[in-house]
Amino acid sequence: MNCKYCQSEDVIKYGTYKGIQRYFCQKCNRKFVSGDTIPKMQNSTKVIADSLNMHYEGMSLNEIRRNFIQQDSNYVSKVTPYNWEKRFTSLAQTEASKYHPNVGEVWQADETVIHNNWGRKKKRLWLIDIIDRDTRFLLATKLSLSRNKKDIALAMKEAKDKAGKSPKRILTDGWVAYPDAIELVFGANTKHVQTTPFVDKDMSTNIVERVQGTLKERTKVMRGLKTLESMRAFLKGWAIHYNYFRPHLSLNDRTPAQVAGINFPYANWKELIEKQPYSVTARIPVSPIQPKITASSGIRITPRTPRLN
Repeated sequence: MNCKYCQSEDVIKYGTYKGIQRYFCQKCNRKFVSGDTIPKMQNSTKVIADSLNMHYEGMSLNEIRRNFIQQDSNYVSKVTPYNWEKRFTSLAQTEASKYHPNVGEVWQADETVIHNNWGRKKKRLWLIDIIDRDTRFLLATKLSLSRNKKDIALAMKEAKDKAGKSPKRILTDGWVAYPDAIELVFGANTKHVQTTPFVDKDMSTNIVERVQGTLKERTKVMRGLKTLESMRAFLKGWAIHYNYFRPHLSLNDRTPAQVAGINFPYANWKELIEKQPYSVTARIPVSPIQPKITASSGIRITPRTPRLN
């Protein structure tokens, strides 16, 4: 085993803590646990990745914590899964922003209500999604308090920036705000096609509506998310999970990112966490320990003065 900090092989066992083997590096004088654990963190990368995967597959944070306690006797705190999600979802967003999908010429857009009585004013919460028909790549997902032209145009702009291009056609339902929003963002070269769900396979928004139906079911377990900011953060993380880590049966068990020609270097959350430099994933900045230099008590620093008789 090599040291997790300096990669030295001069490592010895250093007892156990709560049944977990510890190690000591005799070169940099640091203690650490097993090799699959991030410095300054107690849980392994597998536990963190399992938490992220379970959360984006539909389990609430409390259910994830209860699962760790029941299955592994791992008594993580109530906020630990949330902190993992916040940290490593942000890291995943940084990695995903380096790539642009090679999508097709036909996109699908749709909006749906995910909450009817949000906040003190009991407003509706709308979810606006834009997806590529050929690759199933989710180009934009926007949470909004309305579905007017401005909100839909913002979602269209996000999809355009993600794809780096404009589509030839956009399939939508009959909501009146779509034509003006499409004209505003894409211009006259993009054709707006109003469709009816589940009627014609080539002229239907059924793909994006299935995605929204899946996401709408997951929002039912998001009881701990009390603010729009936390919900938007979850949606961004779920979009990465959907595009890069979740294989689709309709795509022959490939992810939308793979079909879109993205050579993403991480196959799952565990690889994303493990293959990052420790300076990126460590909770506390890792800095080398500077040796303490003190004067020896056996060496006189000042010259001896002659004794007076």
